[in-house]
Amino acid sequence: MENKQQRLKAFDLVDIYPVTDQALSLGRSDLEVLDGLIAGGARIVQLREKQLGKKEFYSLAQAFKEKTTKAGMLLIINDHLDIALACGADGVHLGQDDLPPAAAKELAPELIIGVSTHNLGEALLAQEQGADYVNIGPIFATQTKELSMKPLGPEAIEQIAPRLKIPFTVMGGINQSNIQEVLRAGAGKIAVVTAVTKAGNIGQAVQELRKTISGFSA
Repeated sequence: MENKQQRLKAFDLVDIYPVTDQALSLGRSDLEVLDGLIAGGARIVQLREKQLGKKEFYSLAQAFKEKTTKAGMLLIINDHLDIALACGADGVHLGQDDLPPAAAKELAPELIIGVSTHNLGEALLAQEQGADYVNIGPIFATQTKELSMKPLGPEAIEQIAPRLKIPFTVMGGINQSNIQEVLRAGAGKIAVVTAVTKAGNIGQAVQELRKTISGFSA
């Protein structure tokens, strides 16, 4: 997908939003995890590998791009706008210490720009600065990041979501046992790491989470 509108249309259909982390994948490579995500019908993947050097990360991003294009799946690159552009990804996901969304948008007008936010102020600022979506988190305690902050709890979704005019994802310790809580709070695009990367059968885990989301009625 080369066109921003097409990309945003595809993003609207996202339910599960898997994020990679090879160290938390039971010894499997990110590409093996991606195969499982594709088998489970995930519509998007965020490639996140904090430990890799740029060259290695770029090679991995190219391999991801090849597979996601064949699968008709959106590819979001974590942090690195240059790599997102170089490999032809669909978007970039920025943290609070990364390039501001307005600057990213200027450099990459056709990419989806996502921003990690941890409170209402950050979410509204990202929206104002041109983010296409924000992530709200961490909702629950999480193994994937060394965070000094306390989990926000599902109530943060109820507080932040009504003030947003753009789509949002939620993240942080969400799995099959607590996903109903975030769905009840109004979330529909659920970002997960270990709920899929640590699953014995990744494809099956993705299918079950998607089924829970599609079957949910408030």
